[in-house]
Amino acid sequence: MSNDMKALDFCDVVLLNGPNLNLLGTREPDLYGADTLEDIETKLTVKAQELGLKLEARQTNFEGELVSLIQQSKSMGAKFLIINAAAYTHTSIAIRDAISAVDVAFIEVHLSNIYKRERFRHHSYLSDRAEAVICGFGAMGYDVALDYVIGKLKGSL
Repeated sequence: MSNDMKALDFCDVVLLNGPNLNLLGTREPDLYGADTLEDIETKLTVKAQELGLKLEARQTNFEGELVSLIQQSKSMGAKFLIINAAAYTHTSIAIRDAISAVDVAFIEVHLSNIYKRERFRHHSYLSDRAEAVICGFGAMGYDVALDYVIGKLKGSL
């Protein structure tokens, strides 16, 4: 991992975001919304804490770092992943293999409706492994994903 990529701490839920999501709030706000990634991470972290869960959030622009974070998730106690692999969703067999290797349940999230976009975005290497796929709800998609995870972990789903 790069020097600025912090290892995961013990946690219940890992929120992983891929390339260019660090630019949320300024990157094509008409497509991705005005919320920053920090806004999203803070909201989800607080919500998890209020319910007695620990959520760790990480973003990286590098495929190998995303693979390493996925691999770490199981050893850090994660019971669920919420992942927006961004463009790697459509290209990365390595990320798919990492998810398969750790065998941690996950939700795939996309801010935009990938089916209203370029044809190459219609295929995901992750979707058939995911418990659910959420796309097109903007930042609210992360809230929906966390609500689902909370329901699963608290036994109400």
